[in-house]
Amino acid sequence: MITTYTQEEIQHLREGGKRLATILVLVRGAVHPGVSTKDLDALAEKLIREGGDEPAFLGYIPDGAHYPYPATLCTSVNDEIVHGIPRADHVLKEGDIIGIDLGLRHKGFFVDMAMTVPVGTVDEAARVLIDTTKRALDEAISVVGPEGRVGDIGNAIGKFVGSRYGIIRELGGHGVGRHVHEEPYIPNFTQKSPGARFRPGMVIAIEPMLNEGTRGILLDPDGYTFKTADGKRSAHFEHTILITEGGHEVLTALS
Repeated sequence: MITTYTQEEIQHLREGGKRLATILVLVRGAVHPGVSTKDLDALAEKLIREGGDEPAFLGYIPDGAHYPYPATLCTSVNDEIVHGIPRADHVLKEGDIIGIDLGLRHKGFFVDMAMTVPVGTVDEAARVLIDTTKRALDEAISVVGPEGRVGDIGNAIGKFVGSRYGIIRELGGHGVGRHVHEEPYIPNFTQKSPGARFRPGMVIAIEPMLNEGTRGILLDPDGYTFKTADGKRSAHFEHTILITEGGHEVLTALS
């Protein structure tokens, strides 16, 4: 069942979105060669709790998982697509790229956001991959409105990306609000069916994921980390979006 939210609930989500964007920018600023992914995770948790909020992912058990997610932040490096588990021995080095994915719970409501950032100086191919994925998210957001449908998002991403990169099909966006994951599921690739209609008051997370090589993926033995099947790099961006009477509002917009 697709949920819509009241104005009071939307205000809580709006506040949470601003807090999350501020925190993720601070985590982004801590990304540099020599820092461990565990260090980034500790910073994210510290900042969330200092604001009086709760990490959304820590202890969360998604469908199909066999144990709770053990961290606050998802840190996905190079060929890791999403849901990478932070580790003290995973130290970033010059030229890496890292996806940082974070959610928080504010006054009972969840918001979700992600970005991929370079570690120091990266090659041109990495810069283009990151930029294209970010622009794919922008294209997807631009078609969201009360008269639109879920399929519009996948169509916008598919049209923009074309055959330049592998577009992940097994993973996608989702509703968000009272729970970390809600209906509807939002695919990132071109759709034959228009899908569910958007309604004012709906809140969704849009998150395109692009691979340098093929769209093939595999799941690491840790049960959470998805990687590219061919070992090439992947990038990921995400925003939480409110559908409004006049269009949409990016609740996790960067200030």
